Amino acid sequence: MPRTTGGAGDGAAATDGALLSIGAVLGQLQDEFPEVTISKIRFLEAEGLVEPRRTPSGYRKFAADDVQRLAYVLRVQRDHYLPLRVIKEHLEGLDRGEQPVLPALAAESAQEAPGGAEEALAAAHGPRLAREDFLAATGAGEAELDQWESYGLVETAGEGGYEAEAVMIGRLIADLGRYGLEPRHLRAVKAAAEREAGLVEQLVAPLRRHRNPQTRRHAEATAEELAELSARLHAAMLRSALRLRLR
Repeated sequence: MPRTTGGAGDGAAATDGALLSIGAVLGQLQDEFPEVTISKIRFLEAEGLVEPRRTPSGYRKFAADDVQRLAYVLRVQRDHYLPLRVIKEHLEGLDRGEQPVLPALAAESAQEAPGGAEEALAAAHGPRLAREDFLAATGAGEAELDQWESYGLVETAGEGGYEAEAVMIGRLIADLGRYGLEPRHLRAVKAAAEREAGLVEQLVAPLRRHRNPQTRRHAEATAEELAELSARLHAAMLRSALRLRLR
């Protein structure tokens, strides 16, 4: 991929072309990303964001371009709150010679937003919909939405209306309803999601309490990754359970 400016992207590996072990890569990245770990690098590899070479004995060996890709991933996660699926699309665009457009830096948005960091973060997650717009987006009626809310399946974001995730949830509830699944049947799904959210919250709590604002922003990206992995695990387990039951 094209070179990224600053940080680990300009490390020693670019000067001599030597392949680096995962430990050496970690040492380079930690100058700019002190919270990165070997587990994180392996996770990014598993997600297809970097593809290091392998020795005949199976050890990972990273080229300069690999270190640059890792630095790019970590940087846009930290500064732009981008989920991994979007970052992967950006990397594919860079490989094609394109220049992906990144949202404004989180720190800059927080300074420019009238209400500060909370409003800037809310803006990064997309606009909120009023009730009538939510009904139009999901195809639900007033009575249906009242029922969804009474079971806690759909919630407003304070006084700011409904966020994009709520619209997605509403559409999925409507789709499941066509198969006979009523909101009361979905309370268990909501309860399971709340338990998983609590687990993720525990895992990222040390990062969120950190004084360094970059580390706190890293907590947001980590929570997003954990949510994606949890969703994939749930889907795989559900498919496995259904195959066993429908044999």
